[in-house]
Amino acid sequence: MGILEKIAEIEREISRTQKNKATEYHLGLLKAKLAKYRSQLLEPSKSKEKGEGFDVLKSGDARVALIGFPSVGKSTLLNTVTRTHSESASYEFTTLTCIPGVIEYKGANIQLLDLPGIIEGAAQGKGRGRQRELLEKELESVGIRLNKRRPNIYFKEKKTGGLSFNSMCTLTKLDEKLVQMVLHEYRIFNAEVLFREDSTTDELIDVILKNRVYLPCLYVYNKIDQISLEEVDKLARQPNSVVVSCNMKLNLDYMLERIWDYLALIQVYTKKRGEPPDFKDGLILRRNTTIEHVCHMIHRTLVGQFKYALVWGTSTKYSPQRVGLNHVVHHEDVVQVIKK
Repeated sequence: MGILEKIAEIEREISRTQKNKATEYHLGLLKAKLAKYRSQLLEPSKSKEKGEGFDVLKSGDARVALIGFPSVGKSTLLNTVTRTHSESASYEFTTLTCIPGVIEYKGANIQLLDLPGIIEGAAQGKGRGRQRELLEKELESVGIRLNKRRPNIYFKEKKTGGLSFNSMCTLTKLDEKLVQMVLHEYRIFNAEVLFREDSTTDELIDVILKNRVYLPCLYVYNKIDQISLEEVDKLARQPNSVVVSCNMKLNLDYMLERIWDYLALIQVYTKKRGEPPDFKDGLILRRNTTIEHVCHMIHRTLVGQFKYALVWGTSTKYSPQRVGLNHVVHHEDVVQVIKK
């Protein structure tokens, strides 16, 4: 039996198994096996044949990927908000490789990647679908976690000593026996596990596998000009969502604002002594950035010559305020670095 057949068989077994106290160990073991087979499926092929990949040289201040089903308007969106042309048409699978573009927003260059349309069952082979839940399921199956944080679980494999199981809270979904069963499925017999929160079996498996990616996600609903106002309102009120129409250029400015927020970007301006701030060419940084990183952005040797910095803006109690390397800057702060 191949891996695809094993995955399908386990998924059927999980779907027909009732969730209760008596079946929690059985379900936990099934989930561990399912995650293991999916990881094997995603391992690179040992074949020497090379196909066309989607690797694109990273550029700009941040990166955003457009992921969705065919014919939902990804290429049209790229063409609308960037200067790049990606082939678009009314038929599906117009885009067959990754097309990069650049969004110029608030002084930042944000790389936008138009990926080929994902199809339901892509992680297992084939299929179709157009709903948000199906898209989330496909990404979950390849280890991508949307709008989730890493489980607060400490896990370390050891050479000897068996299982060291501890928790800092009451566990309602796991116990030592189930944790041991899951670990044994991955041939891990000696490990230290500490739960800092009430975690699930799936979260434990994610920590064990160490190959999960946690990404912020903004759901963009295109073609709102083709549905009723009631439907638009319902979509717009969903979490992490924005509604747009590329055809009529509706709500695109708000979408860019939300992308900026999700990327956690800020813009900081620099100032030379005796001169006005340079508002034309600000530094694009991540939220919670310190003065030390600002110095590195200006010049790699500046930290070694640093004496103090003067900062104007919302990060200070008064302007200007004299600060050190550990001071956290805010969006649109003005920074003047004083050298020794």
